[in-house]
Amino acid sequence: MILKRASRPRALISLVPMIDVMLILLVFFMVTSTYLNLDMIPALRASDGATGPAATPTDTVMIRLGADGVPVIRGQPLSGSELASLLRSTIAADPLTQVLILPSGAASTQALISVMDKAAQADVQQLRVLRLEVQP
Repeated sequence: MILKRASRPRALISLVPMIDVMLILLVFFMVTSTYLNLDMIPALRASDGATGPAATPTDTVMIRLGADGVPVIRGQPLSGSELASLLRSTIAADPLTQVLILPSGAASTQALISVMDKAAQADVQQLRVLRLEVQP
């Protein structure tokens, strides 16, 4: 008579630890990544043949904010009251005007908030702040 031992059951490979690791990596990459808004600067205007909704901005005003905190439009430095009157007249002419603010890296946050406040007082509906980054 031959005696045989009961065979051991094969160890099953569990997928739960791998799924846990993948979930942790997914959350990590979602938290550390940045959201890039591709509508920051329109590539085409509605008059250039772009098909889109009728409420697209027809004009764009770029405000550069220097390190000294003085707003500059088309190479002209402006005071706070001049900026407010220019924005008011621009918005009165075309309410869909898009205002882009490009602050210098050395500009103070207070200067940026002051320009944004002037734009809000002028009833600017489409206001965006751009940030340029240096690529290595």
